[in-house]
Amino acid sequence: MLVALTVATAVAALALAAWCGWAAHRDQPTKDWHFIGMAVVTLLALVQLVVGVVRLARGEKPEQGTTIFVSYLVGAFACIPAAGFMSLAERTRWGSVTVAAGGVVLAVLQVRLHDIWGG
Repeated sequence: MLVALTVATAVAALALAAWCGWAAHRDQPTKDWHFIGMAVVTLLALVQLVVGVVRLARGEKPEQGTTIFVSYLVGAFACIPAAGFMSLAERTRWGSVTVAAGGVVLAVLQVRLHDIWGG
């Protein structure tokens, strides 16, 4: 995988987690600006998904198996949108907590993707 893209996605996810965690600390639900941040992080995850699929299509193989790698790629892509939809359903500070948790989960998934690929 591209290490720079993995690091950028993890850092963006942690920044989103900190931002939404701060909003939760201030007893605020997610706002439009938070959704723009979620869109940016989701775009990075989409680019990573495309890069991963292209590398698999070129014949490169992850060290720990293709199935688990694709599963983690799809999970990483779906993580922030799922948290965003849940925050829309919960228009309290707990919606912000949900997105913050989603950001932390995405950062952990990035580390795991790096390990699976053989980094």
